[in-house]
This record gives sequence, structure tokens and C-alpha cells, in this order.
Amino acid sequence: MAWTVLLLTDAAHEIGDILPAFPMGPWRIQRAPLKTTEPHKLIPIHPDLLIIDATVDLETAEETTRSLALAWEIGLPPIMVVVSQDHVTRFRFELGADDFVTTNASTGEINARLDQLARRSGRGDSPSVIKIGDLTVNPENYQVYVRGRPLDLTYKEFELLKFLAQRPGRVCDRDLLLREVWGYDYYGGTRTVDVHIRRLRAKLGAEHEALIETIRNVGYRLVPRPREI
Repeated sequence: MAWTVLLLTDAAHEIGDILPAFPMGPWRIQRAPLKTTEPHKLIPIHPDLLIIDATVDLETAEETTRSLALAWEIGLPPIMVVVSQDHVTRFRFELGADDFVTTNASTGEINARLDQLARRSGRGDSPSVIKIGDLTVNPENYQVYVRGRPLDLTYKEFELLKFLAQRPGRVCDRDLLLREVWGYDYYGGTRTVDVHIRRLRAKLGAEHEALIETIRNVGYRLVPRPREI
């Protein structure tokens, strides 16, 4: 499965400029400015991994890491900071970084760190608990909680919510949801999706029903929202 990697930098033009040994693989790498990228701008991109360039401006890299960690809830993708060997002891990783890698790291080391971040964040190959804000979805035991409150969902309601939760911020049209959740052999119409979304919102409650956003004439998406800071 391809990862969307967002490189936050004001100096490098591509990932190879700061990590020459970055591995070949299923990466969709995008670039955004380090100083001016605000948390809400990440929602349409929904990166699976943030790489913060701290090779030039340590102070700005630290502030960006801190603001992202404060502004986002549990659905924040993992943050990897790239530092030079000389600056490892100077960067304050406790501000919100999940891991770091030095500019001279080997391909094997980078791969190992990426695999570790994938498992830690639930983006690895094995089923893992999905946490987005107050919502927790556990595919292994079919349990769903909202701020610690268990939800009593039918099997299809659970599968629909899980499918959306695995793609937070991404628009899923009704045909896709019908095909992936109900299967190719289902002969019902897309109104089935609307009915189940309505039931899910009712069970989420008034405070959390806005987690599932309607995209007019298209479908739905689960919206990971930044906190007010």
C-alpha cells in the first residue's frame, strides 16, 4: 500500500536532497513549506507520514513540530525529523516528534524506522486499533468507542465506519462504499449507504455526528479536525 509522505522544508527540493539513501518504494512524496504550512492545510492531503527538515533551521523545525502536535488530535500522522549528525543532541524531540533520522542514515536504517512508525501508528500490515480524536475503532474485536463510551453497532455499521476511519479526510463516494462494504454481489442501491450513515450519526451522538461529513452529490468522509489552540 502506497504511503503519502509530506516533506516540510524550506530548503530541499526533494527528499533525496536531505536523505540521499531514502528507499525506493510505494511512496507518494509531496513537498510543502516548513514555515507557513498550518495544520488545517494537511487535511485535504491527509499524509501518512510527515517528514520535517531540521537540517537548516532547527528553531523553525521545532516550532512546526510543536504546533502540529498541539493542534491535532490522536489522528495525527507520525512525524519523522531529519537532522544532521551534529544537531542530534540539540533538537528537542519531546516537542512532538515520533522518531528521527540523520542525513547520513543508510537505506536499511530508514526502512527500519519507517516500518516501526507504520506499526506504531496502525498503518502497518497487521490489524491495529484506529484512533481519531475521541473515536476508537478496533478491527480485531469489533469494538468502537467514542470518548470511552462503547457504541452498539451492527456488522455493516461497523464495517462502514471502519472503512471511513481507515481513510480519514478522504472522500469516499457512495458507489465505492457500496462496493467495498456491501460487496459486488449486493443488489441494493446507494440509498442503503445513506441510511447506514444516518444510523451511525445517531449512535455517535449530537456532539460527534459531525465526524462524518457529507460531500454533496458525492459521498462521505471522516473528518479529523484540528483542535483550537
